[in-house]
Amino acid sequence: MTRALIISAPRSGGGKTTVTLGLLAALKRRGVAVRAAKSGPDYIDPAFHAAATGAPGINLDTWAMPPALIAALAAQAARDAAVLVIEGAMGLFDGVPGAAGRSGAAADLAARFGIPVLLVLDVTGQSQSAAAVVAGFAAFDPAVRLAGVILNRVGSERHRTLVAEAIAARGVPVLGAIPRDAALALPERHLGLVQAGEHADLAARLARLGEAVETHCDVDAIVGAAVPLDRPVKPGDDEECGATIAPPGQRIALAADAAFTFVYPHLIDGWRRAGAEIFPFSPLADAGPADDCDVCWLPGGYPELHAGALAAAQSFRARLVRFAAARPVHGECGGYMVLGEGLVDADGTHHAMAGLLGHTTSFAKRKLHLGYRAARLLADCPLGTAGAVVRGHEFHHASVVAPGRDAPLAEITDAQGRSVDVAGSRRGHVSGTFFHVIAGE
Repeated sequence: MTRALIISAPRSGGGKTTVTLGLLAALKRRGVAVRAAKSGPDYIDPAFHAAATGAPGINLDTWAMPPALIAALAAQAARDAAVLVIEGAMGLFDGVPGAAGRSGAAADLAARFGIPVLLVLDVTGQSQSAAAVVAGFAAFDPAVRLAGVILNRVGSERHRTLVAEAIAARGVPVLGAIPRDAALALPERHLGLVQAGEHADLAARLARLGEAVETHCDVDAIVGAAVPLDRPVKPGDDEECGATIAPPGQRIALAADAAFTFVYPHLIDGWRRAGAEIFPFSPLADAGPADDCDVCWLPGGYPELHAGALAAAQSFRARLVRFAAARPVHGECGGYMVLGEGLVDADGTHHAMAGLLGHTTSFAKRKLHLGYRAARLLADCPLGTAGAVVRGHEFHHASVVAPGRDAPLAEITDAQGRSVDVAGSRRGHVSGTFFHVIAGE
């Protein structure tokens, strides 16, 4: 039976991802069949997980996903693995107010499935006070159990001893202590880590992280702290795991290159399970959607980093316009930006985009737009039928600087039900929004 463990921390930036990747790499090197999942909405970390394990990464989001979908995805991930490692997002208990168990926090998964938590604690600038933090996390929710602590960014052996002894006195085992080492850090950009596919030396980075965990952590004790994951659905039900939104077409043209990378694996997998076929194409290579496809999907990514190349991709733009004359085209976030009239990059340069929708977006003055979103569709589109509600999130720094005159795509609210002015737009067969869909309600 698969054993499961959650790796979390008191806050973002504490070292969860580096410890997770190091543990995955160490287990992989030992020949352990290991899978990884990411708690919450995140495109970037699952790609690193996949590189470290050799198996697809998944997301488990207790706010955006119905409980049945989470159960099915967890079962699917556990099917061929001896160990399932779930990396949390932000802090262990960080989520949104609302229904119990559906806050989006990693603690929801710990409580629902009885999975213990390995707490990664950045001890920079403190010693015995770290024990008070651990004591608070251990007592905060009786349904969430700490399996142990990994100390991160330890300054010296004396520092490690002071912290570890104070924590051990609280009855929580310290299962590792990783020293400060700039070589273990992963490069970042405005939406998080630089993507896995952009690292020419990714294998070497993962090996370095694996060696750090092997050297400074008790890997056997960490694996021993994991617990058997009770099958959250009956045997065979994981084969029926779907996306909870229907495929937008039978033959789906999917933009896929360095500018269009943000697609949730469970959506694509669910569409394939429902019988749809996926046909990737690269706008950056000046390719367009195949004429024999019946819908085109432009996912999010980093079009602002490639705006000049996209503006120069005349064949892509012409084929996209021709496709949209008779068949649906949908853009999410970065894809939505490309469907508009123009995109202003960080230097203030305006680049002409597809012009299938009337808005213009700008990255020149960055402003963070972040949070869960629920969207009630105002018209039929690739996300679903009019009146349907889908859940997801918004995460970008670009803003609409000229809204155009297109009809709104959806009524969108945040996790507390407050209206959010990111309704997206639609015109003819074309639709788009900054909203990333995760699942239906």
